[in-house]
Amino acid sequence: MSARRTDDGRRAAAVARTTSETDILIELDLDGTGGGEVTTGLPFFDHMLSQLGRHGGLDLTIRAVGDLHIDAHHTVEDVGIALGEVFAAALGDKAGVRRFASNRVPLDEALIDIALDLSGRPYLHYEVEFPGQKILGDPPFDPQLVEEFWRAFVTAAGVTLHITSVRGVNTHHLIEATFKGVARSLRDAVRIEGGGVPSTKGVL
Repeated sequence: MSARRTDDGRRAAAVARTTSETDILIELDLDGTGGGEVTTGLPFFDHMLSQLGRHGGLDLTIRAVGDLHIDAHHTVEDVGIALGEVFAAALGDKAGVRRFASNRVPLDEALIDIALDLSGRPYLHYEVEFPGQKILGDPPFDPQLVEEFWRAFVTAAGVTLHITSVRGVNTHHLIEATFKGVARSLRDAVRIEGGGVPSTKGVL
C-alpha cells in the first residue's frame, strides 16, 4: 500500500490496499464539498463513513471488499488503516493548518466530546460505553469495532484523538455522534490559517 498525493496541487490523495483479507480503494480530497460514495459491504459502516465525508467537508470515495463471511473486523480495521494513510498523504507537510480542534456533538440523548491534534504522534483515548446491542442490519454491526477503526486511523494518520462520551444510551446515536464530531474536528483542524507549520519544531 502506498498513498499518493495528486500532482495538481490539491490536498488530495488516493490509496489502494490489497491483502488476503481485504481489497480497498480510497480517494480523498480535503477541500471537497462532502461528496463521494462509500461501499464496504457493511451498510451501517457505510452510513458512518458517509457522515465523516459529509460533515468533514471531504470528498471521500471508499470501495472495500472484505472477508465478511468470517468477520467484519478485517474490513473495518483495514479501511481505518487505508483512510489514515490517504489522509496523511493528502495533508502533506501541514503548512498553514489550524492543527488543533475540538467539538461537542449531540444526537438526541447522546453527547460526544472530541479533541484532536494533527501532531504526527498517533494516540487514541477512547471512552465510550455502549448498552451492548449490535446495530441491526445485514450483516449486523458490532459497536466494539468503532474503537478498532479509530485506532487504525490515528495510527496510520499520525493524529492524536480523544473521544469521550458525556452521556447517551442509544448505541446508534453514540456512534453517529462520534463520527460527526470527528468529522467536524478534522474539518476545523485541516483549515488553512497561516503560512508555516504550526509547531516550534518546524515540522509535524
